[in-house]
Amino acid sequence: QVQLVESGGGLVEPGGSLRLSCVASGSGSTFRFSRAGWYRQAPGKQRELVASIDSSGNTNYIDAVKGRFTISRDNGKMTVGLQMNSLKPEDTAAYYCNVRPDHTGRDYWGQGTQVTVSS
Repeated sequence: QVQLVESGGGLVEPGGSLRLSCVASGSGSTFRFSRAGWYRQAPGKQRELVASIDSSGNTNYIDAVKGRFTISRDNGKMTVGLQMNSLKPEDTAAYYCNVRPDHTGRDYWGQGTQVTVSS
C-alpha cells in the first residue's frame, strides 16, 4: 500500500514557475520498484499523463511540456517532484501524483493540487 500527498500548486502568471511535490508513505520497496507519474486534468477534459519516471530513472514527457517540465524522484525520501517552468495558461489543471508498482500495475493516486496559470 502507498499513500500519496501532493503540494505546491497555486496561481502563477504566464512564464512563471512552480514546483509540485508528492510525498509517499507506506511500503518503501513498493515505491522504489514503481513507475511514478504526474497526471493533469483540466475542466471538461480527460486526465492525461504529463510526465513519468520509472524505477530505473527513465523519464517520459508529453510533447506539450518537453523542455519546460522536469520530473524527479528520491526513493530514500519517497518523494516525486515536478518542476514546471515557462508555464502557459493551457497548463492550468488539477495535477495528480500517481504511483504504479511494477509487480501489480495497480494505480495509487494523490488527492490532487490545482495549478492555475493566469495574468
